[in-house]
Amino acid sequence: MAANEQPPSGTAVRRLMRNSDRASIATTLAATGVGEGSPYASLVLLALDLDASPLLLLSGLADHSKNLARDPRLSLLIDATTGLEDPLTGSRASLLGRAEPVNDGRLLARFTSRHPSAALYAGFGDFQVYRVGVSRAHLVAGFGRIRWIEGREILLAGDCQTLAAAEPSILDHMNSDHADAVNRIAQHAAATSPGTGWRMTGIDPEGADFRRGGHIARAEFRCLIWDAGAARSELVQLARAGGATPAGGA
Repeated sequence: MAANEQPPSGTAVRRLMRNSDRASIATTLAATGVGEGSPYASLVLLALDLDASPLLLLSGLADHSKNLARDPRLSLLIDATTGLEDPLTGSRASLLGRAEPVNDGRLLARFTSRHPSAALYAGFGDFQVYRVGVSRAHLVAGFGRIRWIEGREILLAGDCQTLAAAEPSILDHMNSDHADAVNRIAQHAAATSPGTGWRMTGIDPEGADFRRGGHIARAEFRCLIWDAGAARSELVQLARAGGATPAGGA
């Protein structure tokens, strides 16, 4: 893709999602009395499955969880306008979909890797992972660049199972054996947040995610990858671009 060429709209939404670790959630107020049936907005932490399906970890005591128990429809606002002099020139996407509670250890592990602080309460009985089925999204990519996009254009097509199975070992190997490479890749990806102490928190067919305290970084692959061998090749390439090559490869 040429430097000045815009990605397909579905890809643009997916990139916004993958570069975000939080979202504003809107549900329908379930509480009886004043306000019942009204829109209700709050802040949630966000992670994604490998195909970019949003993942939420919510307490059953929270109002948005009570709302979802009654009406699973929701909207998630992904906002990439922070720091812009004129926020309305920046990109944001409003996702529409339905939240489904799931009991899946892999998804919980993916969420807590993205958000290490969540590990402190993830095992509490009132917390539940929700996977969001995205039906549509409204993308605003700046003035005049506005359109509705179907969910099938946003979620990544392809079989992610092989890479998903390999993800824990890839993360452990990179963080334990190639911390220098992890730091170089993340520093290169997050030019505004240099420093060491980065950890790789996830890998998917399109790239790898990193975190250092309150900072996150995203490194994109040159092409889609579907297994550990292809992941190794792309991570080695990213390490070289960042100025370091993992000893013995990734």
